[in-house]
Amino acid sequence: MRILAIQSGNPIAQMIGWLDDKTRGHWQHRIVLGLILLLLQGCGLLYDAVTMVHPLTQDELSAICARGRLRVGISVEPFRPFIFPAMYTDEGIRVTGLDIELIREVANALTVHCGKQTPIVPTLHVTRFPDLFIKMNEGQLDLFVSSVSGTVPGTKPAGLWFSAPYLRDDGLAAIIHNPKIAEHIRTQFAQHSRKWDTLAAVQQAFAGLTIAVQKGRSAHLYAQANLSQIRLVVCDSLPAAIETRDPTIDVIFSKHSIIEYVSKRVWQEWSPLTKPDGSPLLLTRDDLSIVTSEEHRRLQWFLNNLLFRLEESGRLAQMRHRWIDEEYAPTRRATTEGLPLEVTQVPDHYDQGQCRLAEGVETR
Repeated sequence: MRILAIQSGNPIAQMIGWLDDKTRGHWQHRIVLGLILLLLQGCGLLYDAVTMVHPLTQDELSAICARGRLRVGISVEPFRPFIFPAMYTDEGIRVTGLDIELIREVANALTVHCGKQTPIVPTLHVTRFPDLFIKMNEGQLDLFVSSVSGTVPGTKPAGLWFSAPYLRDDGLAAIIHNPKIAEHIRTQFAQHSRKWDTLAAVQQAFAGLTIAVQKGRSAHLYAQANLSQIRLVVCDSLPAAIETRDPTIDVIFSKHSIIEYVSKRVWQEWSPLTKPDGSPLLLTRDDLSIVTSEEHRRLQWFLNNLLFRLEESGRLAQMRHRWIDEEYAPTRRATTEGLPLEVTQVPDHYDQGQCRLAEGVETR
């Protein structure tokens, strides 16, 4: 009828047809708008569902605050006075040391940062030292500390970041237990007169000796890079190097602060190697840092700012003194200020591993 009316040229009929078109278009427009609104609401529901199942990525500090826990890696091998072996106390199994006190400082600062009424709890993840770097890159840890060096070449794997030092001007040193070996080394150094502290003098002094280092540590990297004439033995831990009898170890390389502590309080039959003037012989400088992911920029700034405040306030110096210089009972400190260790991790913690000749070294 509408078509016939328009074709007939009747003006009234044409007007009715025009109104019919406008009304039809108006309702079509409203229907389209309604469908769009329904789709948008559906998208919102879908977005909410997705974020409930898989929340949007948070920055690392926000993730720690939401979790309420700081995942900290420490090496299973003890590094007195930074990490002591796990101890059984009235409060349970505890681990203590300078690095543990530093972890507590970080956790306390995070509690303040997060604005939480309940404290951020540091949880320890114990593993072999080389595996700490793997677990960090896999996202299983927020950070790790275990007297880790960031200044010796080769100690910074890709993807990881090292904080400002919490212990500066430490260094690589050596301990010996055979007086004849000590005399041999001093004789070699004496041939260099005033140039005893050159790399050439060090290379000559240690040439032909069997030297133990811990796998992956800065002493290991130093020996590989600079001492080609030694008989290198790679150990899983410092206690393993001390206790091994095959092969016989002439010298052990480790951090000076660790050597000073263990030679005075733990293995007194071993003595630090000294210069002709009686001061400690250092092979190179070796600062200690906290390690986290290279991508965790906010956590990096948080750690560096915290370490700066601890250094400026004298708190770091106090921590270093009480752990490295003071006389104390580690068990008592473990009871009062140590961090708990899960019982399932204790067997690994006490397994100090073994020693083996480095690849390419011939047996005698």
